[in-house]
Amino acid sequence: MLLAFSGITGVGKSYLSEQLSKKLNFKKVHTIRTRKMRPGEINGKTGYFLTEEELEELKRQDKIIYCFKIFGGTYAYLKEEILSNDNYVFEMHYTMIKDWKILTPNIKTIYILPTDINMAIEKLKERNLSNEKEEERIEELKEQYNNFINDEKLQKSFDYIVYNNYDEQSKNKIISLVKNILDK
Repeated sequence: MLLAFSGITGVGKSYLSEQLSKKLNFKKVHTIRTRKMRPGEINGKTGYFLTEEELEELKRQDKIIYCFKIFGGTYAYLKEEILSNDNYVFEMHYTMIKDWKILTPNIKTIYILPTDINMAIEKLKERNLSNEKEEERIEELKEQYNNFINDEKLQKSFDYIVYNNYDEQSKNKIISLVKNILDK
């Protein structure tokens, strides 16, 4: 199964992906990024950090299934992971859902909302971005949150919508949901 988490920055997508890897043996899709690594990120574990030229070479070799630009960088995914029969989880930007439903019709999508948007903002601030980048990302976070909350059609395009209160109960509820999806 291919599972995509979506939601605003700081809502816990990476953390929950890690938990699925530990508890349900999901593999993490290695998102390819052309941006610089953030503190704590590890090439090959957090994702693949490549130059634009290295990414272009993978495209020429027909190894990329999807590529897009957002947040000032280029992001891409490897065919071998996305089209695998193994259980994989990744983080998907909410604006890409139509593309992913076409590329992989069997994908399962979960949009995660924070019970309190201020908690997501605090999580974003923990990333130690420059003041300018932090302010930009907070505005994007608020805009995305409002877009999702006010767009019923967008909400219906996701298979599931769940809330994260950044606690053990929320984590267990989301893991239980994924386990139930697998068991179907």
